[in-house]
Amino acid sequence: MAHPITLFTGQWADLPFDEVCRLASSWGYDGLEIACWGDHLDVHRAAEDDSYVQAKLDTLAEYGLNVWAVSNHLTGQAVCDDPIDHRHRDIVPTHVWGDGDPEGVRRRAADEMSVTARAAARLGVTTVVGFTGSAIWKYVAMFPPVAESVIEAGYADFAERWNPILDVFDEVGVRFAHEVHPSEIAYDHWSTVLALEAVGHREAFGLNWDPSHMVWQGIDPAGFLWDFRDRIYHVDCKDTRLRTGNGRNGRLGSHLPWGDPRRGWDFVSTGHGDVPWEDCFRTLNRIGYRGPVSIEWEDAGMDRLVGAAEAVQFVRARLFDPPESSFDSAFGGGGTE
Repeated sequence: MAHPITLFTGQWADLPFDEVCRLASSWGYDGLEIACWGDHLDVHRAAEDDSYVQAKLDTLAEYGLNVWAVSNHLTGQAVCDDPIDHRHRDIVPTHVWGDGDPEGVRRRAADEMSVTARAAARLGVTTVVGFTGSAIWKYVAMFPPVAESVIEAGYADFAERWNPILDVFDEVGVRFAHEVHPSEIAYDHWSTVLALEAVGHREAFGLNWDPSHMVWQGIDPAGFLWDFRDRIYHVDCKDTRLRTGNGRNGRLGSHLPWGDPRRGWDFVSTGHGDVPWEDCFRTLNRIGYRGPVSIEWEDAGMDRLVGAAEAVQFVRARLFDPPESSFDSAFGGGGTE
């Protein structure tokens, strides 16, 4: 199995872990990308309690599922963000929020991400997927004008906060896959270049590739895979539909809720949008990616119980294995005469 297909449980955290396992198994998934919220994974218990870890693995085994990655996007968001406000209070664990003092929240979030690495290692998982947050996303419009030194300070802040976390990842043999995504320190091609430079291209820090976030920004998702081919540690599979052709709907979303047809873009079910899936899947094979392809359900216009079952079938039908031999050997080798 070159590419196991998994279901990201973040959008299913309102359901018990056992129920999500049952559903994913019945739909034909190979495993889960387990979110660290709801009752799906308590990172402190997983880092300390052998029986808790074994119970999770037993539940997965009962349904014929495996796990290749765990995800802690919500807590990771608070490590670098500025401002820290009511949005973070609503997504991070109570013990991370604490008294709400912004710097305290950031430091507790950093500690939680270190614990997440230890929890992943005890589950036998080598990849943690998540967000980093950003002290400079608020300047994305670059107006009022922003001095270059302010942007440089933002990347320095990211490195200062994340390098100690990544030290723990190195210690336990786990890698962090940062999801390139608006509101993060790396959200497009050039911001990804700067983020990698900021941490000295250390191996503990790589990327989670989700083509939906590329397409709505006008970035070639297959080209991104190729440009950062040595850093693709995990893949999320989600589609995006652009609605910008009527002269009114803009790519920034207009502060409209998900699913509103006046938005210039929205997440849709896999295969119903504008992601060039064949180019992407071919490029994944070309760069030698053999990890999981994880389906993340965020289509506000389709029932998830229908869509998640449809999505795994769509991906399985198109996620072909690479050829066993190289182009040259397949065609006789040696080039032309």
